[in-house]
Amino acid sequence: MIGTSLCRWAISYFAVAIAWLLLAEALIVIGFGFPNHDIGGPDTLVVVHMVSIGWLSTVLCGALFQFVPVLVARPLYAERWTLPALALLTLGLTVLLAGFLALGGHFNGPPWLLPLGAGLLIAGFASVVANLGMTLWSARPLPGPARFVAGGLVGICVTAAFGGTFSLVLSGIAVGAQWPDLLVAGVPIHAIAGLGGWLTFTAMGVSYRLLAMFMLAPDGDARLGRLAWLAGIAALAIGLVGGVLAFWRMTGLNLALLLAGAAALLSLGAYGRDVLGLYRNRKRRALELNTRMSLVSLASLVAAAILGAALLAAGSSPSHVGAIAFLVAFGWLTGLVLANLYKIVPFLTWLETYGPVMGRVATPRVQDLVAERRALRWFVLFFAGSWTATLMLLFDAPLGFRAAVAVVTLATLALSEEFIRARRLTDVAQPMRLPAGAVMPHLLVSRN
Repeated sequence: MIGTSLCRWAISYFAVAIAWLLLAEALIVIGFGFPNHDIGGPDTLVVVHMVSIGWLSTVLCGALFQFVPVLVARPLYAERWTLPALALLTLGLTVLLAGFLALGGHFNGPPWLLPLGAGLLIAGFASVVANLGMTLWSARPLPGPARFVAGGLVGICVTAAFGGTFSLVLSGIAVGAQWPDLLVAGVPIHAIAGLGGWLTFTAMGVSYRLLAMFMLAPDGDARLGRLAWLAGIAALAIGLVGGVLAFWRMTGLNLALLLAGAAALLSLGAYGRDVLGLYRNRKRRALELNTRMSLVSLASLVAAAILGAALLAAGSSPSHVGAIAFLVAFGWLTGLVLANLYKIVPFLTWLETYGPVMGRVATPRVQDLVAERRALRWFVLFFAGSWTATLMLLFDAPLGFRAAVAVVTLATLALSEEFIRARRLTDVAQPMRLPAGAVMPHLLVSRN
């Protein structure tokens, strides 16, 4: 990272994403949407898209703009595209949510809100994919972690294509005989492409690089990494292509989902073993809080895989898909992202503030920008709340679920304050806080 340019708007992406996460959590707490209800219900769709697009996709885009250049040792193709992409994603999601609210009868809105919102989102994601794709293209042949990111970019393209089609069906613009069936049969494919292809596959690639970098560990086992990537690509291909063919031939998705699930388990198994190898071979023996919490989030992913396999074997997975999706979205992805933000935000702030004067004056360490003991309790609350909420969904207990999410919300608020404190250098000892030549960073924008 030393010598690498900072993405000016990466911090802005993180701030917008956290705002969406807190809003989604607050809505869940007051009883707006419930994962065990019909996934096609307008209220549920509002919360699902706040979490999947507003929170996870936005924060991932910001992280990729900063770290893809690190993965491939090339500059970002077009820094100037990053702010318009954020504006398109934010505006598109806002309009899309308005369309869902109108669909649910919360206000009398026009039907074109849904396709307009989807169109803006597709334009935003197209800008992101083109920017990152051209950056990756310039660095061929790609190193292992970057291949995961390339696979994730394909996943977001498929997700956006299905989402755009759904918006036409829900708005009533597409009224052909096959469209309602597509809406029902296409939801699992949309979810696989989004949660599995875009979010999880990309997070796996980024975490490979971040964990090795922050733990001072050598690169992972190349054979395990290749197996994880190939099995993951196979799972996505079977799930997406097989799903489309199954819909076209009207044969049902069970076989495609079973084969895709088996390939996904193989991918996750190889990835998990490789990550454990990074932990064992690290040079930094005392683990920092972000790496310990990343390990906890990985345990959530393993638990989700085991839970999904057990429910599938018991034949009760359809009634508990909300619990599995929540554990993946919060225990795994949100936990991993918050853990890494706890390191990324101070790290970028340190580079921005002290990088220009490094070697000329005494500067604090990156660890001096945070207070791990204080933040640990908030991470404990977050994961305990996420796991409890998953249990409440398995027992179909809405009140207990909302209470557990309230705990998650409290932890998210507290961790957000930790990020702001790091950004404002609040925990840095006064004599070292702003040495000669260092400048206080802006809260939401980096100087690059």
